[in-house]
Amino acid sequence: MVDLVPIPFGVLITRLFRELDRKRSAFDLPVQRFVQGDSQRDLSVLCHGRRASTPLGPAAGPHTQMAQNIVLSWLAGGRIIEFKTVQIKDDLTIPRPCIDVQTVGFNVEWSQELTLDQSREEYVKAAMLIEMLKASGVVQNLGDTVFDMSIGYDLAGIRSDKMHAFMAGLLDATPVVEKLRAQIPEAWKHFRDLSYPRRLSTTLTLSTFHGCPPDEIERIAAFLLEEVGLDVVIKLNPTLLGAKKLREILNDQLGYSELAVPDAAFEQDAGWEQVVDFVGRLDERAHRLRRGFGVKFSNTLVVRNHKTFFPASEQQMYLSGPPLHPLAVALVRRFRSTFADRIPISFSAGIDDENFADAVGLGLAPVTVCTDLLKPGGYRRGYRYIAALIERMNKAGAADIDTFVISAHGQAEAALDALNLPPEQTAACRAALAEKTDLRTAAKEAFPAWVSAARLLNTEVYADRVLAETRYSAAANSMPPKKIGRHLALFDCYTCDKCIPVCPNDANFSFVVPKGALRVEHLSPGPHGWTIATGTATTIAKPRQFATFADACNECGNCDVQCPEDGGPYLVKPLFFGSLDSWAAAPERDGFAVERLANGFRMHGRFGGRVVRMETGHGGVRYSGAGFDLRLDLSDPAGTADGAADGPVDLTPLRIMDQLLHAVTAAGAVNFVTAAIEHSAN
Repeated sequence: MVDLVPIPFGVLITRLFRELDRKRSAFDLPVQRFVQGDSQRDLSVLCHGRRASTPLGPAAGPHTQMAQNIVLSWLAGGRIIEFKTVQIKDDLTIPRPCIDVQTVGFNVEWSQELTLDQSREEYVKAAMLIEMLKASGVVQNLGDTVFDMSIGYDLAGIRSDKMHAFMAGLLDATPVVEKLRAQIPEAWKHFRDLSYPRRLSTTLTLSTFHGCPPDEIERIAAFLLEEVGLDVVIKLNPTLLGAKKLREILNDQLGYSELAVPDAAFEQDAGWEQVVDFVGRLDERAHRLRRGFGVKFSNTLVVRNHKTFFPASEQQMYLSGPPLHPLAVALVRRFRSTFADRIPISFSAGIDDENFADAVGLGLAPVTVCTDLLKPGGYRRGYRYIAALIERMNKAGAADIDTFVISAHGQAEAALDALNLPPEQTAACRAALAEKTDLRTAAKEAFPAWVSAARLLNTEVYADRVLAETRYSAAANSMPPKKIGRHLALFDCYTCDKCIPVCPNDANFSFVVPKGALRVEHLSPGPHGWTIATGTATTIAKPRQFATFADACNECGNCDVQCPEDGGPYLVKPLFFGSLDSWAAAPERDGFAVERLANGFRMHGRFGGRVVRMETGHGGVRYSGAGFDLRLDLSDPAGTADGAADGPVDLTPLRIMDQLLHAVTAAGAVNFVTAAIEHSAN
């Protein structure tokens, strides 16, 4: 398994603020795509009594595991951040690749890839980086953020000392905050005095995954409410619809005939009546404890693996994206038909820029997204969600989310009629609707009831509409990203730039090299000196090239899915490690590690498993490996070579490393490699 390696806090800070200064971007997200507040529109919502500046959030998953992911999600407008789900088993072996968004969304990764201690530290790093960004003024008027834990999957694990320590460490993050505060580099010492959040998270989304018994779900939630003292949201499964209804929607109405939900999924998951029973009891318990309680629709849907993308060992995979949206909306409708608007609902299922405002208009909060952010543009797509919401609010004349809910789906007057207000108050509300003036003032104390009635009616209308929309159908989601029938090479490619933003971890980056020939040479010792044998040179046709930062790459496969060429950027393009230690710990992966020396650099390389090294800084280069140790000038290798070799020495790896080293360390270059080098020098 490929292991993620948390990036040191000082390196993250160096990368983030050097990039903002030099490129006007952050972790490859352009400043122009940072979501800013709208002075005319209040986008905030309440989440368990806490104010969040937008209803948008990244769902627990690939966008909320590492610090840079979370920062990117925040810059993209997410203000209710659902951390990656963690569990007591923090040494899992996750299949590779694990994410397939060729058409809809499938995955076989369902829990954290870091240890619990690493996960907690990543979440604290992210929160501190966000405070630094707020202090720097790059984002305006959207400062309120709610961080939400996500844990699973059984009571024994959740009650363990190990998991309790994880939760306690987010309820009071002081030790980690102070540890990280001391790691802030001197260049940004002014950030050392900021007041960082210590009570990082008091809310939790419980992921029970598939097959957790209903009585155990209830016991887990009760434990979290009572003994840990958290507000709790229970993530529920699409199988709650029942086999007949789910298959009718998924297979018959939407046309996904190839997707088969195993019978066991319905047999093992909690049924509707069971959920209604324990949700009702937990809601009452939460009220007694004065804690928040809610539900989330929905988890992914387990389906049989009928494809060849994932390893053959994976008999099941988990569906997300467009087809999940109508299923989850149907569940929201059914839930509200039972509980009305009494219990808050969080939502995550096939959200994109076309339906985000619709979901917000149902009074759902947060509305979280995952699959759509894995498509071309990545985090840049978040800007479109918020822009679409503001546009809809402008059309409705809504100054805030609650007034938008009233008008979002055309049910404002029907919701008003359901309240049976005095005629003069009803007339005032109708006038406010017609003139697009303040609905709060018109409705007075009846305003919350108006919003609540609108939520219920909106849900009914939207649930019917969604099933009639072809955009969620198999026919509309059957075309995979276009491939051009060419295999990637180390240098040069189609240069579409898709691989950078589609990586949730910002592992892929670009660099610039001079165009020209990459020489292929073998240097041989002889009785009368050194001789050169040349082969056919490789042409570098494009200055802009791409590489992968290994520490942040878990080989999920998403950049391969979106790339027009075959092979996968993370497998073919140059692979840079953040340290010699991480390079040495992955002997099965070809790639490079760069160390700063007093007068130059040392670069370690692996080519087909063969290890070589180059050093610069002494009027030439030192090149060494198994059976040779040479000093030479690359402008004239045969004429300047000095040292020993057992036989011919292939200089091609040296030429490649020389190109790469100059490119990634060039003046003005900003990437995790340069950030690590700069940080190590301080």
